Amino acid sequence: MTTRPPAALTIAGSDSGGAAGLQSDLRTFLTCGVHGLVAVTAVTVQNTLGVHDRADVPARIVSGQIAAVAADMGVDAAKTGMLASADIIHEVADACDDAGIGRDARVPFVVDPVAASMTGHPLFDDGGLTALRERLLPRATVLTPNLDEVRLLTGMDVTGRAQMRDAALALHELGPRYVLVKSGHLVQDDECVDLLYDGSEFVELPGPRHDTPHTHGAGDAMASALTAGLARGMTMVDAARFAKAFVTRAVEHSYPMGAKIGPVSAFWRLAPEEFGPDS
Repeated sequence: MTTRPPAALTIAGSDSGGAAGLQSDLRTFLTCGVHGLVAVTAVTVQNTLGVHDRADVPARIVSGQIAAVAADMGVDAAKTGMLASADIIHEVADACDDAGIGRDARVPFVVDPVAASMTGHPLFDDGGLTALRERLLPRATVLTPNLDEVRLLTGMDVTGRAQMRDAALALHELGPRYVLVKSGHLVQDDECVDLLYDGSEFVELPGPRHDTPHTHGAGDAMASALTAGLARGMTMVDAARFAKAFVTRAVEHSYPMGAKIGPVSAFWRLAPEEFGPDS
């Protein structure tokens, strides 16, 4: 390769189990054909049994990482994951403004409002949710909540597809240009139909619901595949469809790892090896 590939930035926490967080984002970026840039927000001590401890990165270091890569390497799309604290969110908002990242800026901004781990461990401090609503949602090109995050942001308990439309309407009022409501937690539905809304039209993103317990990192994978699509110049609808196809295959090929819920897989995107162990 002699030319610069598209570059996507993840602003997220580290998962020592490698299933979610920035590890999932970088794995997805690579297999979707974009170079991954990182602003680390926190280091977690976790495995499939839960989050056991964490250390947050100083807010000025988080914003410094964004500024450094944007100024030198360039960013074609960016996403958030775990942001850990109100202080970090405020710094991220300002740094993204300075770097031209946001809903009204040149660089698309995917806000994945990660508020709790898969086991329910909170990933914000007390002021984090307020800062997320006030500083990041109005800057988001697209907001990508799961149904638990819909409840945190709107108070709405979504139990069916019709309520997903109501949730998308309510979330759009908070400021993002697009809302992509993820339906993975709607387990009583035989299909997994996500919903994209631009303020006037709904686009359904249907897919099969695979019978597997191993879904750790599915939300991260979808949001980062969406970011990769946008970095490659896709329209929002095309990027959302690309992300839906990616995460559907990732869940289909998920695997056990550890004592509880294993990760979704990006291995299916890799070319088969052309050599054997004796080559």
